[in-house]
Amino acid sequence: MVQFGSGSQREVQDFMLTRYACYLIAQNGDPKSGKCQKAYKHPTSTRQVPEQVPEQVPEQVRDILHTDNPLIIELIKIIGNEELSVSQLMERTELKHRPNFIEYHLNPAIAGGYVQLLYPKSPRHPRQKYLLTVKGQMLYQELTKQ
Repeated sequence: MVQFGSGSQREVQDFMLTRYACYLIAQNGDPKSGKCQKAYKHPTSTRQVPEQVPEQVPEQVRDILHTDNPLIIELIKIIGNEELSVSQLMERTELKHRPNFIEYHLNPAIAGGYVQLLYPKSPRHPRQKYLLTVKGQMLYQELTKQ
């Protein structure tokens, strides 16, 4: 239970993250915020620290990462650790109709928080590419373990 200034209380959902997940969140956070600045200055943030992930991930985290949309799962597997343009994504999914690809594959993945734009402030940037968010990277790791 979390108590607010007004005296009211509310139950807050709690999450258990691995050290690597925390590292990814800190590296993708706003570098101007105080907490993320500490993570950037921390000696382990300059190199990737391998960690043994337990075989059983808590159900809470699995529910957050999980999606029932097979098109999003396919897109996450294709993107992996790369930055790809729409044409590269369409080529790898073997699809030819761009509007359908964007509507049924790309937009749901972006809306679900799995994929992000390389240039988010200009969606029609000539060198626009798509990459996985922290949530997408965590799901990608789950999918590649299986």
